Amino acid sequence: MPQGEINYTSGNDYMLEFLGYRFAFGSDDFRERVTAAAVKLDLVADSDLDEDEALDLVELAAESRIEEPRSPLGRYLMRHWERLSLNDGESLVYWLRKLVFRGAYLDHRVKEDLLEVTFDEVTGDFGYAEPEGGRALLELAPTPSWRSLQFKR
Repeated sequence: MPQGEINYTSGNDYMLEFLGYRFAFGSDDFRERVTAAAVKLDLVADSDLDEDEALDLVELAAESRIEEPRSPLGRYLMRHWERLSLNDGESLVYWLRKLVFRGAYLDHRVKEDLLEVTFDEVTGDFGYAEPEGGRALLELAPTPSWRSLQFKR
């Protein structure tokens, strides 16, 4: 991959590199992806965050830290950072970024007609499949859970 090539773009507000890929995100796209990642990791119970809570998560994912917490969620993350930053050897920042990038990567592959979105009516889950009927991506790699450390309102 040529140095500096952007592999995914939805705007120019956030530019991040992850595992050799470079993605550029618009503010709304990045905020939605970070919030969804926090829900997937059980860090928060649902995506119904107020603006300050979402901004604290965005700063954490983008900068690997929260300089000045804006919300009770941000203060919780900073107060309990020793326990939250690593959970069973898994880094919270790494996983927030990984899920943001995973979603953007899959969306980009769908947009380029390299993957198709599928729906399993039995389970109610969405998945991905190769358009030519190749190997279906039935399940994405499992993710760690921060449920025992989840932020409670």
